[in-house]
Amino acid sequence: MNGLLIRGVAVGALAGLLFGFDTAVIAGTTEGIRNAFGLDAAGLGVTVSSALWGTLAGALLAGVPGDRYGARTALIFIALLYLVSAIGCLFAGNWWALIVFRILAGLAVGASSVLAPVYIAEIAPADRRGMLVGAFQLNVVLGILVAYLSNAVVTSFALGALDWHVKFGVTALPALLLLVLMFTIPDSPRWLAAKGRTEQARTVLRALGTADPDAELLRYRQAETAATTPRLSWGRHRRPILLAFAVAGFNQLSGINAILYYLNDIFAAAGFDTVSADRQAIIIGACNLFFTALALTVIDRVGRKTLLLVGAVGVTAALSGVAAIFLSNTHQDLLLWLLIAFIAFFAFSQGAVIWVYISEIFPTDVRARGQSLGSSTHWFMDAIIATAFPLVAQHMHGLPFAFFAACMAVQFVVVLFFFPETKRRSLEALGAGL
Repeated sequence: MNGLLIRGVAVGALAGLLFGFDTAVIAGTTEGIRNAFGLDAAGLGVTVSSALWGTLAGALLAGVPGDRYGARTALIFIALLYLVSAIGCLFAGNWWALIVFRILAGLAVGASSVLAPVYIAEIAPADRRGMLVGAFQLNVVLGILVAYLSNAVVTSFALGALDWHVKFGVTALPALLLLVLMFTIPDSPRWLAAKGRTEQARTVLRALGTADPDAELLRYRQAETAATTPRLSWGRHRRPILLAFAVAGFNQLSGINAILYYLNDIFAAAGFDTVSADRQAIIIGACNLFFTALALTVIDRVGRKTLLLVGAVGVTAALSGVAAIFLSNTHQDLLLWLLIAFIAFFAFSQGAVIWVYISEIFPTDVRARGQSLGSSTHWFMDAIIATAFPLVAQHMHGLPFAFFAACMAVQFVVVLFFFPETKRRSLEALGAGL
């Protein structure tokens, strides 16, 4: 762990902070946006989901430029997208302008979820890769908490009609920092080697503290030789594609984002009307951050598969309890604690593992495309579930939670029998072995 490696991981992880911040900041702006533009429920739904569909597009589109131009170069343009979208929302004078700039923000979030983990994975040593790529997820969670805190601070200034503008505009500060810092880190040595820039790759490997750069370059060449084509294909990459679909799909089938999006409604149903929305969000955000950080201290020792198994058990139990409360209409006093338990088990397992795992399982020549596939699956499932949740819940409050619990029980079986462990294995060994 030398200075350049730490800086590379930190800058890549900062993209995760922006990811989390931009995703969560919307929670504090809905009332102001509704009043500013006279929106009904459908109009507000379109406004909130606009960034989410932009995120799906960003995840789908990021893989090709990431493979062609490198994750670092692509992340420079992503930082610019964050900056432009933040300034645009700050000065948005009409609803259509807000929608356009929120879609741009979504594009940046989706592309970040693909390329930042890829960059970190490609510069990290194998024995610490889980922890270092996990720093991206930790910063996503930190960004969510920072957004909740930022919203609370901005609210305290009582800015009136300017409130929602400023909440969005705050994003410009970390976006500008990311843009500047991107010019202080190198391209990935794996990407440089894949493009035939061997001397530059060797120089970067030395700067990153690699003990034997020539041996590392030889491993890269052997992995390239084994690859017959740089195109992501079902015939060659069937297993990593299925694993990416599974880990991303089950991540959202836990109900995590639907629950976070509708957290205030869930708490209100349990009689927590006197607790402010800001305080609820901060408590959940702090819990999410703590257990994500805890998971990163053990992910390279315990392994990704073990964390997923432990988390599946805990999340299934917590969601079953929530479903029972709503279906029986009793023990509402336990709802807050069960939701905290849900967040804790999710953060300790799927929350910490998803971006690490997807960034590991594809060969180098198609890693960005594979990450794009997994990320787009994640965001597509997110959009569908977040849209369906209130429609189902209005008929039977407990049904969505029972469905999520059943999915997590299925996940336990799938992970136990079909997921390989990736801890402490080189990316080349994983790419050849899957």
